[in-house]
Amino acid sequence: MLCCGTQVRPTLAGPRPSLYAGVMARPPPRRSLEGIAAASVAVALFVLGLKVGAWWLTGSVALLADALESVVNVAAALAALVAVRLSARPPDANHPYGHAKAEYMSAVLEGALIVVAALVILNEAWSAWQAPRGPEAAAPGLAVAAVATAFNGAWAAVLFRHGRAAASPAVLADAQHLLADVVTSVGVLLGVGLVALTGILWLDPLLAALTAGNVLLSGWRLLRGSVGGLMDEAVPSERLARIRELVRYHAEGAIEAHDLRSRHSGRFTFLEFHLVVPGGMTVAEAHAICDRVEAALKEELGTAVITIHVEPEGKAKHRGVLVL
Repeated sequence: MLCCGTQVRPTLAGPRPSLYAGVMARPPPRRSLEGIAAASVAVALFVLGLKVGAWWLTGSVALLADALESVVNVAAALAALVAVRLSARPPDANHPYGHAKAEYMSAVLEGALIVVAALVILNEAWSAWQAPRGPEAAAPGLAVAAVATAFNGAWAAVLFRHGRAAASPAVLADAQHLLADVVTSVGVLLGVGLVALTGILWLDPLLAALTAGNVLLSGWRLLRGSVGGLMDEAVPSERLARIRELVRYHAEGAIEAHDLRSRHSGRFTFLEFHLVVPGGMTVAEAHAICDRVEAALKEELGTAVITIHVEPEGKAKHRGVLVL
């Protein structure tokens, strides 16, 4: 605790935990992330070709619905690539805080596309429910669809890893989209397989409808999270607690810190707070405290924009205690 007149540096129990447990503090180069986004387009086109082939072999409406969702995957991958490139642009006169929110726009678009894909699948399922028919050449069609699903699953894992490391909403949205597609595909494979084994034709459209419901839920969750980023949502509470801890630890010489505000925008975290210092402290001494606090926060956050308002001791709100 930092007390007025006497500053005692706190002793933290054990090593200081990372703010992003299991996540790189320094994001990978944006050029690398652009390469991942470009590869997503190629993977989406390849998987689309496989799924169209599986539908052509079987004539299954569930596999057709799965292929239709992959058309959306291609569009979403293209949107993510554009967003990653745009967000990498440096700040300019018209965008002094950078272009990071372009990734949230891409994530919102992907969420909307997932919802559209779910509605298209439901429409196809309803048509097949009214006029059900069994699949043709089920074994080779299912084999092709299974290969496509495996590709999607593996690539989704790659996107999750890189998206989390770079704190990229666009890449994470693409990964979430592919994961929803994998769930859909597994349901479709089960449905077509059961129809082929049992001859119960209505299982095909039923399972297509059930998987569409899961895709719809996934799209809604993605939309909700992306809109939060566009609305300058604060960082999660556990990260905020860690930020407060770092300020307390490194603000030796200050009297108080208060009015912490935070928001996240793509891979950037924006922090702003007031730091109260003794009235007799020089500008250079106050600046040194700010530099120390800022360096500690950036070491943890990686990419952060930090604004500290230095105030005299008369501005303290909870005299004698360092609070945020």
